[in-house]
Amino acid sequence: MALEQKDLESIERLIYKKGDDTAVSIARSFERLEERIDAAESRICSRLADVEDKIEASRQDVADELGNVKGELREISRAGDQPGDVDPVPEV
Repeated sequence: MALEQKDLESIERLIYKKGDDTAVSIARSFERLEERIDAAESRICSRLADVEDKIEASRQDVADELGNVKGELREISRAGDQPGDVDPVPEV
């Protein structure tokens, strides 16, 4: 039993239609994937910004504390330079 031309054309149309449907499905899948990647990238950037803010705040806290320690050391140094003063830390 040989296939007639109309049967071959019907098969060809079916293959092209299924191919188009598959291509559209794949394209939509890539679009959804791209949207998810964009959303993930946005969340990552937001979290990185939060981390950078926390690092900067910590850096400022450390700088402030270092300034306080330097000030205290200067006061101790000045107090030790005055004549007649007793050592602030007794020797053991």
